[in-house]
Amino acid sequence: MNRFDFTPYRRNTVGFDRLFELLENTGRIAQNENYPPFNIERTGENDYQVTVAVAGFKPDEIEITAQQNLLVVTGSKHADSNDNRDFLHMGIASRNFERRFQLADHIHVTNADMADGLLLISLVREVPEALKPRKIEIGKQTIPTVIEHDDSKKKGSKVA
Repeated sequence: MNRFDFTPYRRNTVGFDRLFELLENTGRIAQNENYPPFNIERTGENDYQVTVAVAGFKPDEIEITAQQNLLVVTGSKHADSNDNRDFLHMGIASRNFERRFQLADHIHVTNADMADGLLLISLVREVPEALKPRKIEIGKQTIPTVIEHDDSKKKGSKVA
């Protein structure tokens, strides 16, 4: 297994510990995880789509859970009444699965649909206005708004 050494970057950064741990853990987990296959596609500047191949699964056998910075897709096959079938060859995988996707900050799931054996999950990045870049004009001073607080009411004294 090839492992990238993040030590030089850890020495010169502050607050990126989560990112480095994510990269290291993903590298370890990705080697053993290959079912079901999936695609991650950028469909616009702030739009993404995750496509998971779920052939053989019904919509009620798939659960999608979106948490903060984590998308979990779980497939659980229901026991069929035809479990006593005699397969000569069984090449279509129908095992249960759990696929986890780490999401960046401000990524939200907007829609999920299933068509032709593919699960399509749409995501969008919605950055709050307060975090978007602002243009600061040179030479124009902005006066901060000051909210005054009257301490005299707390102390019970009157201001002269």
